[in-house]
Amino acid sequence: MSRRSTNGRSPLVNPQRQITTFFTKMTSPQSSPFSVNSTPPASDTVTITPEAKTKKPRLVIERPVSLPMSPEGGKKVYGEEVVGRRVRVYWPLDKSWYEGVVKSFDGSLGKHLVQYDDAEEEMLCLLDERIEWVDVEVRRFRRLRRVGVVVDDEEGNEEFGSGGDGDGDNSEDEDWGKSGGKEEIDEEEGDVLEDMDLVDEEDDDDEGGDSNNNNNKRNVGFKVESKKRKASEVAKLECKKKNKSGYGEKKQASNGKVLEPPAAMLDCDKSPNSQNKLMGDVADRFGLREAEKLSFLVKNRRDANKRCPADVNYDPKTLFLPHWFLNNLTGGQRQWWEFKSKHMDKVLFFKMGKFYELFEMDAHIGAKELDLQYMKGDQPHCGFPEKNFLINSEKLARKGYRVLVVEQTETPQQLDLRRKEKGSKDKVVKREICAVVTKGTLTEGESLAANPDASYLMSLTESFHVSENQEERAYGVCCVDVTTSKIILGQFKDDSDCSALSSLLSELRPVEIIKPAKLLSDTTERVLLRHTRNPLINELIPVSEFWDADKTVKEIKGIYNRISNKSLSSFNKLDIDPVNSSTKDDDFEHLPGILSELVASGEDGSHALSALGGILFYLKQALLDENLLRFAKFEPIPCSGFGGISKKSYMVLDAASLESLEIFENSRNGGSAGALYGQLNHCVTAFGKRLLKAWVARPLYDLQLLRERQDAVTGLRGSNLQFVLEFRRELSVLPDMERLLARIFASSEANGRNATKVVLYEDASKKKLQEFISMLRGCEVMIKACSSLSIILENTDSALLHHLLIPGKGSPDVHSILQSYKDAFDWTEADSSGRIIPREGADVEYDEACKTIRDIECDLSKHLKEQKKLLGDPSINYVTIGKDTYLLEVPESLCESVPREYELCSSKKGFFRYWTPVTKKLIRDLSQAESEKESKLKSILQRLIGRFCAHHNQWRQLISATAELDALISLSVASDFYDRPTCRPVISTESTLDNVPELSARSLGHPVLGSDSLAKGSFVPNDVTLGGSDNSSFILLTGPNMGGKSTLLRQICLAVILAQIGADVPAESFKMSPVDRIFVRMGAKDHIMAGQSTFLTELLETSSMLSSATRSSLVALDELGRGTSTSDGQALAESVLEHFVTKVRCRGMFSTHYHRLAVNYQKSPKVSLCHMACHVGKGSQGLEEVTFLYRLTPGACPKSYGVNVARLAGLPDTVLRCAAAKSKEFEVVYGKHDKSDGIFFNQSWKDEIIRVIQKLAKGSNNSNFMLDSLKELQQRARKLIEQK
Repeated sequence: MSRRSTNGRSPLVNPQRQITTFFTKMTSPQSSPFSVNSTPPASDTVTITPEAKTKKPRLVIERPVSLPMSPEGGKKVYGEEVVGRRVRVYWPLDKSWYEGVVKSFDGSLGKHLVQYDDAEEEMLCLLDERIEWVDVEVRRFRRLRRVGVVVDDEEGNEEFGSGGDGDGDNSEDEDWGKSGGKEEIDEEEGDVLEDMDLVDEEDDDDEGGDSNNNNNKRNVGFKVESKKRKASEVAKLECKKKNKSGYGEKKQASNGKVLEPPAAMLDCDKSPNSQNKLMGDVADRFGLREAEKLSFLVKNRRDANKRCPADVNYDPKTLFLPHWFLNNLTGGQRQWWEFKSKHMDKVLFFKMGKFYELFEMDAHIGAKELDLQYMKGDQPHCGFPEKNFLINSEKLARKGYRVLVVEQTETPQQLDLRRKEKGSKDKVVKREICAVVTKGTLTEGESLAANPDASYLMSLTESFHVSENQEERAYGVCCVDVTTSKIILGQFKDDSDCSALSSLLSELRPVEIIKPAKLLSDTTERVLLRHTRNPLINELIPVSEFWDADKTVKEIKGIYNRISNKSLSSFNKLDIDPVNSSTKDDDFEHLPGILSELVASGEDGSHALSALGGILFYLKQALLDENLLRFAKFEPIPCSGFGGISKKSYMVLDAASLESLEIFENSRNGGSAGALYGQLNHCVTAFGKRLLKAWVARPLYDLQLLRERQDAVTGLRGSNLQFVLEFRRELSVLPDMERLLARIFASSEANGRNATKVVLYEDASKKKLQEFISMLRGCEVMIKACSSLSIILENTDSALLHHLLIPGKGSPDVHSILQSYKDAFDWTEADSSGRIIPREGADVEYDEACKTIRDIECDLSKHLKEQKKLLGDPSINYVTIGKDTYLLEVPESLCESVPREYELCSSKKGFFRYWTPVTKKLIRDLSQAESEKESKLKSILQRLIGRFCAHHNQWRQLISATAELDALISLSVASDFYDRPTCRPVISTESTLDNVPELSARSLGHPVLGSDSLAKGSFVPNDVTLGGSDNSSFILLTGPNMGGKSTLLRQICLAVILAQIGADVPAESFKMSPVDRIFVRMGAKDHIMAGQSTFLTELLETSSMLSSATRSSLVALDELGRGTSTSDGQALAESVLEHFVTKVRCRGMFSTHYHRLAVNYQKSPKVSLCHMACHVGKGSQGLEEVTFLYRLTPGACPKSYGVNVARLAGLPDTVLRCAAAKSKEFEVVYGKHDKSDGIFFNQSWKDEIIRVIQKLAKGSNNSNFMLDSLKELQQRARKLIEQK
């Protein structure tokens, strides 16, 4: 008995090549689909026997039903009378009823041929089966089966999914393999639905939704052991079936225990800070198979060059695939493993139709990190629809994974055409790497929208050698913010503590670091560990991957030459700012200025160029290199402050200062609340926030720039405030224009996922259009806002505000350019429809296509007039019937007059309709012209974006000017958030040998602790004076614990930073000489991971101060020396203080609990003794109670009153009393000493001397007695001296 050909497809399911499956709504926990782990028939017609039938694959999807008894009681003979009736057959193992129709009866066998609703046929003895007869035909359930794909009549192809002939938008003809096979998706009128209900036909399709939550609807790549089985066959289920790839075969170890999964299977795919091992149910489900079939991942693992992990050159990013493994793979599996074996450190998003699939070890990551559901079967597999790509790629990147995006670049139709035209034997559609998504290469996403901070990708190289017992090191650094096309590049020398590098890392906080493998020194590695926040580390092979200077120069010249050629062909010339380019050498003609300077610098720029080379190689793998360089904004690295003072434009804040002063991050949770940046940040735009953060990191040192900024901040207050507030209101609606501009620039060239050859189903062009319109509207808002704000220029003389608000100066005159886009098309209509309909004159190519159509229509009108004249009837006209256009409708009475060459097309009562030879030609021409018009319409967006990018310098300048205005307004507004009056700081002339640097503040408040954190007026202001002609440059500060010493030190440092940023200071008056660098040694902390104890950390920071401080620096030392013994700590503290006071002669503050220092400097004119005042009273049980006054007061404090803090901390009274008693004893022995003629006396010495003198006074005149007494006095004196 043979069944009819189905080519492996159910007639109830429209054929289509979409891999991954269908979504099934599960109506109850018990409903579950099953499929068979066996190979579908290769031929169209097969002979079916009951034995062979059990090997046929089958998938059943339906609601679970209860197990009713067959209505047919007892034995009954069924024959020809039941042929044609519908019947339901119960499958015991599946616990489901399946419906079909009895097709025929074989009397010789006594069996009926039952054809199920999916066209599967089976010979059954109805007497042996549990059945129910169906009187009314009801089709509510769909039953599908897994099939292979037959590419042609001779060779079958099984890749990743089900096959069949697709209908245009399907892109798959593949099957993942015979194990874990895929099912087909029902397709309605050629549309592939992402969410389908194959359970109940009456349910509505549910399009959309989060794929991470609807995976229960999607059942892909799963299998069961057999098809329909009788209860008696259950015992036979242990038999194993081996398929082509060997997947699904289950074995046990010889001891009967289940084999453990390979522990290192996912090592290369994991985030560096986590271990990913199969656990619990996942290990039970997949561990056995992975231990057996993928054992080469652990046992005898090799990289692509067959090197083992013990080899020093082993590359964990690659994998050698054994031949026995490759030979057992299908085409699709081989393609996946070829990508994966070259990128073992990445998670593959493998595009199959409308879905991104994750297989094997990647599937475990998808299930764990993205909450995706595993598909059925023993092969790890999960996936998500195309529309969720951005969300899921961003999630993995933020968690430290690298995502490799593999896209389809060929449709099944193109594959068939290639096979026919070129004789190719490929059975798998082409796929290519189109993106690599990491922390540093993310260009859009929810986290970027919520966080305006730059995500820097940093490349670092080092030159280190020792000469004359002195370490010399130089760094080349390149930092890239891909989201804004910003490149910070430079080379600098650094000290032995890597101070410059540490400062740079603390300021930029790179999210990803690229370095040459095994070349950086141990010191540099420790600095990277200490001053970063868990970045993603990438090690590149020196020279071949991390390019040297020569290789980098060669590559960037090639890139810029290609960019220039493309631009010349597109825009006639490359729009390069002459300020940023060099034309001295033809080879450097197209290079930006900073690159030309580095190339010309030779050895002094080689490290910087090498760092750029490392980052370019990395970005080249992510297909971002040319896009980045085409519109890159280069900036010199902000480490110029480590050079000569005369060249400095900015104050230097090192890593210790940024951390101790909490400039960007507070010490509680790392947020900006309570930090100086958080206090100043009142910007309304994301790009303004980034600029303000750069200002805070690099306060101005150049007096002219500083005074210009102060004038601008002042000019934004007073009578101008209302216009400023209106400006802020207008800007508040803007998106992140700087990042949006970078995305528009990137979209001007089709590459990566934007390439035309990539098969995408999401409406990418509509999204691109909406972003372009958003960009245009944002530019319009900025132009109008700046124009409205320019009215304040009448009330201010600020040169900076005039520069920023007058078009053609700091702000570009782009009104006419923007107006041309407003005239080109309707923005509102295009935004809603997703389609640009250009107005006349907007696009030459489109206008020519429209003109051609108008000319043809004019010719048709002329021809109609000629026909009216020829036939003598003015009522003759054109009509359109269905798809037939321009039919000449002629009255029946004139049919005899119609020329013979006219073609009769149709008629109606009283009329005949004709095509004339002329209309037929014109209609053909019209159809061609309309196709050309549609083609021009589709490409107009790309042409408009190209024209927009030709003015990239103007758009970037507009955004830059707006950001600067936003940041200036933020500084102006910040003064309103203090609970006391503020003043404009007076910045005096830079210090010289004859001019002593000064700092003077009256009633100085705290720059951060405002009314939002303390009650209004509760903070105690202080007067502070440092330096100047009549004052000491250093304050030696003592006082009780918790008296406010550290707060005062921070307060003064923050006020100086605030003043040099250009903002007002919370004080009645503030005058200072500019500070070139602030040094802060504050708090007790260690860096165990860097091998540094608390005391070593303290001294390393002190060492940096001693070697780098200048006369214009400001030093803040808080309790130096407390990490060691009292004698050593006091000795170091005094020596350091002496160095700053006598040799450096800078301004500074030194807080201490070593009261001996106050005694030693009591008469020094270079040091001012001060203390934080307090009131000491008697408390309960004789303990001292200290009331803190927080007032800076002249003179030294006699004690630190540490026992009082212990009381506040709640230590037991017994402990407090004991501590108070011991404190008095220690004060007697180790306390403060008087200094007289070089001999130090304390009370015990005085008492001892008195006793000796009294004894001598009572003695006799006997000379022997006197001699003995003197000898005794001498011995006791020696003992006292030894004790001292």
